[in-house]
Amino acid sequence: MRHHRLLVPGAAVACLLLAIPASAADPTPGAPGIGDSYYPTYGNGGYDVSHYDLRLKYQPKTDRLEGTATIVADARQDLSRFNLDFALDVSEVLVGGKKAAFAATGDHELEITPATPLTSGRPFTVVVRYSGTPSKVVASGFTSWLRTPDGGIAANEPESAWWWFPSNDHPLDKATYDVSVAVPDGTQALSNGTLQSTSSKLGWTRYNWRSSKPQATYLATLAVGKFDITTDTTANGLPVINAYSKDLGNNAGAARASVERTAEIVDWESTVFGPYPFDALGGYVPNVPTGYALETQTRPFYSPKGFAKGANTSLVVHELAHQWFGDSVSLKDWRDIWINEGFASYAQWLWSEKEGEGTAQELADYTYASYPADDPFWKVEPGDPGAENQFHDAVYDRGALALQALRNHIGDKDFFAILKGWTAEHRYGNASVKDFVTYAEKVSGKPLASLFDTWLFTPSKPAAAKARAAEVSPDKAPARPKSWQRIQDTHSAHRL
Repeated sequence: MRHHRLLVPGAAVACLLLAIPASAADPTPGAPGIGDSYYPTYGNGGYDVSHYDLRLKYQPKTDRLEGTATIVADARQDLSRFNLDFALDVSEVLVGGKKAAFAATGDHELEITPATPLTSGRPFTVVVRYSGTPSKVVASGFTSWLRTPDGGIAANEPESAWWWFPSNDHPLDKATYDVSVAVPDGTQALSNGTLQSTSSKLGWTRYNWRSSKPQATYLATLAVGKFDITTDTTANGLPVINAYSKDLGNNAGAARASVERTAEIVDWESTVFGPYPFDALGGYVPNVPTGYALETQTRPFYSPKGFAKGANTSLVVHELAHQWFGDSVSLKDWRDIWINEGFASYAQWLWSEKEGEGTAQELADYTYASYPADDPFWKVEPGDPGAENQFHDAVYDRGALALQALRNHIGDKDFFAILKGWTAEHRYGNASVKDFVTYAEKVSGKPLASLFDTWLFTPSKPAAAKARAAEVSPDKAPARPKSWQRIQDTHSAHRL
C-alpha cells in the first residue's frame, strides 16, 4: 500500500479543523448505565462486547477467586472513559495492551480511563486482572454468589456477573464466551456450552468451556464443587451434561428423575417452538439453600428445594422453554420480562395438555376463577410489572393467560406459527413486548392491541365480557387441573 502525504495550506487547515465533529475532536465518557427503565445503572454505554475470555482459578476451601478477563469490544463513540460492571478487587487493567487508569465507583462500577481515547467504530481489547472472596462481597445490599459445602455457584437474575467477571451487564449486550477454570483435583467446574478440554497439573484440574452463541451476562454461570455428572447425546448429536451435588440428601432421586428428562423435553419443545437454538444442553443441581431455579444458557440451575415434593418435570419444562424465550430471544429492557416468563409458563400449560393433566384452556379458566377481582394479583400488569413485581405470580399466571387469550382469538394455526416464527425472527437477538404484539398482528392479520391491553396492561381483573370474548369462562369455577399445583410450585422457584 502506498501512503501519500497531504499538503494543505494554513487557511484550509483551519477550515478543516472547524469541520471536525465535536464527538471526534472531544472524546467523551461512556454512560455508566445502558438506559434500562428498571435498573438504570446496569450495563454501560459507549461500547459493545463481542467476546469474553475468562481464565479463572478458584479454591473452594477459602472461596478465593483469581481471574484474568479479556474482553473484546467495539467502541460505539469516541471514548475518553468507559465502565464495566464489577464488584471484586482489581489489580490491573490494560486497554489495547497499555496500562489504563481505573477506579471503583458506586458498588458495582469499574471506571476505566485508557492511555489514549478510543475511536468510534474500532475494536479494542480490555484485560482485567482481579481477585476476591465473592461470598463476602455485598453490592446493592446483597450477594449473588452462593456458597456450597464444597464450592461456589454464580447464578442469579437480573445480575450475577459482578461477583465473578467484569462485564457490560445487560441483556442488550450479548457475547460469546470462553471460560477456563482451574480447581483442585477431585473438584469439577461447570459452565455454559460445550466442554472443550480438561487438563491436570500440580494438583489442579483446568476445565475449558465454550459458549459459541450470543449469551447475556446474567445467563452465564459458574459452578464449582463435587458433582455426579451424567453425559449423553440427543438424537441430533448434541451433548447433554447434567450434574448433581453428591450431598443432596432426600432430594437426590427426585432431582435426577426430573433433570434427566432434559433431552426428551427439549425434543418436544423443538416441535412447538422451532429448532433448539444452542449446541449443548443439560442442567445442574448444587447443594444450595436457595429455592429458585434459573435458565442459565444451555445448562439451567436448579435448587434442590424445587424437588422437595418429588419429581417436577414442569419446572424443567419452564427453564428449558427459556432457552428459546429469554436466552435466544432476550428482552430489550427488564420491563419486557413477560416475553421471558409468560412464554415459559405457557410452555408448562402445553406440557400439561400433552401429559393429560389439564388442557391450556382448563388452566386458563382456573387461573381466571382462582383470583377474585379485589386480589392484588390483578393489580400487577405483566406487560410492565415494575421492578418490585418482576417475578410476581401475575407475570407467570396472568402472562400465560394472555397467550391463551391470543390463541383463542386467532386460532391454533396462526398461534403456533407465531411461536415458531417469533423465535426464528429474533434468534440470538433482543425484543420487547411491543415487538411481539406487532409480530402477532402481522402473522394473524388481526388488530391485537386491545386484547393485549386487556390481559397485559390493565391493573384490574378483565370483566366477564372481556373473558368471554377471549373464550375464558367467567361463569363457573372449573375443577382444578391436576398440573396446577406443580405449576404454582414453579413460581416459588422464581422468587429470587
